[in-house]
Amino acid sequence: MPAALGNQRRRQWRLCYHRRSNRMTQKKGWGSTVAGWFIVQDPTTASTEEGYNPYSDVSTDGAVPSSAPPAPQLDVFKTAPPEAPGGEVDFDNVFEAAGIDAEERERVTRTLSLMTDLPPGTDDTVKKQIVMASLRAFNVPVEKIIESGAQELQALEAYIRAGANDVEKVTTEADQRIKQHEDEIAKLKIVMQQRVEEQNKVMASCNSKKLEVQKVLEFFGQDAVAKVVRDSPKLHEPSH
Repeated sequence: MPAALGNQRRRQWRLCYHRRSNRMTQKKGWGSTVAGWFIVQDPTTASTEEGYNPYSDVSTDGAVPSSAPPAPQLDVFKTAPPEAPGGEVDFDNVFEAAGIDAEERERVTRTLSLMTDLPPGTDDTVKKQIVMASLRAFNVPVEKIIESGAQELQALEAYIRAGANDVEKVTTEADQRIKQHEDEIAKLKIVMQQRVEEQNKVMASCNSKKLEVQKVLEFFGQDAVAKVVRDSPKLHEPSH
């Protein structure tokens, strides 16, 4: 793999968790509190006409900015978060690793369920009134729901950044190994070429010397040479 391609790939991964497109202005009012954790566009609802790209800040014309620094790691995990084999994320264990217990997770899950169980087309104002009334009936403090939701967003962002940091490390190490192998292959090709050239010179030189010695044998004649070759224990009949 060319080194330039490896460098470009690493820069693309650095950009994977920098989702700061111009459409972030739609989140006006959030300030700098949690806006950096929001997904600007929902990948499950984006239309094909919009050409959804989860890494929307990576240029579609192939140009990749080289100056974007890696996002800093978020120190939120109390224990090591789970791996995601095949890209499948165990969200409960991710949240658990971030210190978000089952009760806190349930607040977010219950609120989301109340929101999604309402009939489609329900007015946003009415929806909020219904959900708020239900939460009061369950005696769930809104502040606790917000805190739990923000914790989950923070944990997910930290998980993304941790994964991207690992990818950066893996791709860097892989590129280094590939470069080492490429260098070794180049050296081996040079050795091979030098050996072939040497052998060609040896063959040409030996054939030239054979022609000189052959003149001596031809002087005595073919029959005499054939008899000596047959009778001598030092000689082998030439193979073809």
